[in-house]
Amino acid sequence: MAQLSDDCFAFGGPMMSVDEAVGLITTRVNAIVDLETVRLIDADGRVLARDIAAPLPLPPFTNSAVDGYAVRNADLPDSAERALPLDGRIQAGGLALAPIKAGHTARIFTGAPMPPDAETVFMQEDVRVDDAGRIVLPPGLKPGANVRPAGEDIPQGHVALRAGQRLLPQHVALAAAFGLVGLDVVRRIRVAVFSTGDELTSPGEPRAASQLFDSNRFMLMAMLRRLGCEVSDLGILRDERTSLANGLKQVAGTHDLILTTGGVSTGEEDHVKAAVESIGSLVLWRMAIKPGRPVAMGIIEGTPLIGLPGNPVASFVTFVHVVRPTVLALAGSLPAPLLPIPVRAAFTYKKKAGRREYVRASLRRTQDGALEAIKFPREGAGLLSSLVDTDGLIELDEEVTRVEPGQSVGFLSYADLL
Repeated sequence: MAQLSDDCFAFGGPMMSVDEAVGLITTRVNAIVDLETVRLIDADGRVLARDIAAPLPLPPFTNSAVDGYAVRNADLPDSAERALPLDGRIQAGGLALAPIKAGHTARIFTGAPMPPDAETVFMQEDVRVDDAGRIVLPPGLKPGANVRPAGEDIPQGHVALRAGQRLLPQHVALAAAFGLVGLDVVRRIRVAVFSTGDELTSPGEPRAASQLFDSNRFMLMAMLRRLGCEVSDLGILRDERTSLANGLKQVAGTHDLILTTGGVSTGEEDHVKAAVESIGSLVLWRMAIKPGRPVAMGIIEGTPLIGLPGNPVASFVTFVHVVRPTVLALAGSLPAPLLPIPVRAAFTYKKKAGRREYVRASLRRTQDGALEAIKFPREGAGLLSSLVDTDGLIELDEEVTRVEPGQSVGFLSYADLL
C-alpha cells in the first residue's frame, strides 16, 4: 500500500489552481513498488516496471522493402536503360546465401533477406522484361533504394521502452517484435469507491420518490478501470459522520486510494470532511476550477483519499484533473499531460478571471476545413446528457474572461482524457 504522511498534501493557499493540484499530486505521491509479470496480450494499459533494451536489431537482417529485383550498386544503370539476366529468386522467409553474379539481378519479394553484395532493389512496376527474358532496369535509381538495413528501425541495445510507460497496443507490438512473451509491470492500483448521500440508491434497488439512482459511482469505476485499476465497489455510505468514518477506515489498509463522490461541500449535510478529520487528516481543496470547485483530499492511515463533487459533470471534470494524475503517480507512470488541440469557437462565453473553466462542446467540420466547437446549450453540472451528447471539453485558462465566435480555443477530446 502507498503510505503517505498526514501532511503530504498540505497547501497554504486559499484557492488551489489546477496546475498546483497536479504538481502537488505528482511530486508527493509515493509510487507502488509491487511488480508482476503479465503476458503480452494482457499488457495493454499497464505501466511498465523496467526499461526494455532491444535484444536484437529491428529489422534483424537487411531486407527488401518491396517486390522487385535486387542488384549490386556497381550494376546500377547510369544514363540509359540496362538489361540484366536473372540470377536467382528470394522469397520472404527464405535464405539468400549466395551473392548475385556481377552484371546480374535476382527476383526478390518484400521482407526477403538481401543477398550478399546486393544493395539496391528496383520495384517490379518500374522494370520490364525484354524478348530475351532479361530484366530491363531504368536509369536514375539512388543506390540503396527500397532496402531496409538491419537495425534501421531500432539498433540492438537501444532502450526502446521506458519504465513508467503506460503501455499502448503499439508498445505491445514492439515487445512482440523483440520476441518477448511477458512484461514486468506495476501491479494494478487498488481503489475503493464509495458514493455518499441519503438521496441515492443503487440501480436495481428500490427508489423512493425523493431519491436518485447513483450514476457517479458507476462512471468513476468505469473511468478507473480504463486507467488499469483494480476497483472495489463499496456502495453508498449514508449521510452520518460515524458510519462514514467507519466505512472509510475499514478500507484504508487494503487499498492504495479511496475515492468518494458527494458530501464534500460546506453544507450541513456534507459530512465527508468531518468524517475524514476524525480518523485521519484532510485538506479541503477549494480548487479554482469550474465545474468542480469542492474537492477534498486527505490521508487515512497512510492511504490517500479523494472526495469528488456529487454533480456528475463536476465529478467527471475533477476526476480527469485530480484522480487521473493521482492514479498515474501511484503507478509510477511517466508524466502524461493533457494537451488541448486548437479549434475555432462557434459560441460566445463569459467567465471570471482566476479560475479554469471547462465547457462541454461538440465538434463539426466547417466549409473551409477547420474544426469548430459548438457549446452545449445548457450549463448545469448535473446534466449527464451534456457529457453524452458532446465530444469533449473546451479548456479556458485562468486569464481568459471572454470567448467570441471565431476565436481559437483548446479542445480536450473525451477519448484523450482516459
